[in-house]
Amino acid sequence: MALIYIIEDDDNIREIEEFALMNAGHKAIGFSCARDFYKKLEDVIPDLCLVDIMLPDENGNDIVRKLRRNSDTKHLPVIMVTAKTTELDLVKGIDAGADDYIKKPFSVMELISRVKAILRRTQVQEIKELTLDGLVINNEKHKVSLDGQVLELTYKEYELLSLFVLNKGIVLNRDTIMDQVWGTDYEGETRTIDMHVKTLRQKLGNYGNRIKTIRNVGYVIE
Repeated sequence: MALIYIIEDDDNIREIEEFALMNAGHKAIGFSCARDFYKKLEDVIPDLCLVDIMLPDENGNDIVRKLRRNSDTKHLPVIMVTAKTTELDLVKGIDAGADDYIKKPFSVMELISRVKAILRRTQVQEIKELTLDGLVINNEKHKVSLDGQVLELTYKEYELLSLFVLNKGIVLNRDTIMDQVWGTDYEGETRTIDMHVKTLRQKLGNYGNRIKTIRNVGYVIE
């Protein structure tokens, strides 16, 4: 269970977000303005924040900038929630330091999926390094090396390999892999997993043989 703060001045939207997050097993606390949010932040730092851009007392982008300048909250995951949908508006949010953004109107499933993805990414990044014999995954530098040789992986290949190594010796079924790497809102076919495993094996060379296919189930790295 994660503690999530919601800064949203629209009462209806805030209540929907709180209800959805609590139903997903999280604890959600809502605020209608930045002032109340800052006051609560002095007592308890949450696991994640949902921040609306248009607030009555402060712009959401400015809130994120303040969080990033504070040593206690500089790594706090933030998802911007915005009705502004131009590319410039979205870029401003990311430049301010947001980890992700959701455009209004959004579905409850999209909200839960984005929150889940950010929390999962944060939890993995807390493990600074994953190793398996000569394979080293450095989450601080987002770099993978094999026997000292740096490998060039795509973002999804990196996430897929990290998931395998984090669960080494454990068979992961296709639904779990799809959910953990692509998210619950991904509408692609599970064939996508096979194609990424294939390219990942190729880039790992002989080491790629350690990723075993468990027929009709999924994959495991040994």
